Amino acid sequence: MYDKQLQFDKRYLEMARVWAKNSYCKRRQVGALLVKDKMIISDGYNGTPSGFENVCEDESGSTKPYVLHAEANAITKVARSNNSSDGATLYVTTSPCIECAKLIIQAGIKRVVYFDNYRIEDGLILLKKAGIEICYLEI
Repeated sequence: MYDKQLQFDKRYLEMARVWAKNSYCKRRQVGALLVKDKMIISDGYNGTPSGFENVCEDESGSTKPYVLHAEANAITKVARSNNSSDGATLYVTTSPCIECAKLIIQAGIKRVVYFDNYRIEDGLILLKKAGIEICYLEI
């Protein structure tokens, strides 16, 4: 069973990596998939809110403060659907920041799988404190 789950985890992470390519951000492109009962129930990538220009960085190259992270986009997208993220697994290309970790906890997501570490680990620390399973995979 574990080998089969590992195969699924790697495939979903690869899909999240492909999805990240939809991002217009230049500094970092991040993709996320929410999976529940072996079905993708939501997806997201980092970018500006709907209706804004697709420019993530300002003139100095800094990320604009209103850019949404991939996890936030996936979670808010599922909130607008008939699906529930309760008990789901989040596949994300980069480990979550503290703000996304709070959203993950509140959304009822039980597992987070990622392959690239964010420079600050406070999001992972909070997820562990909340009892959410965290899985780092090299792909």
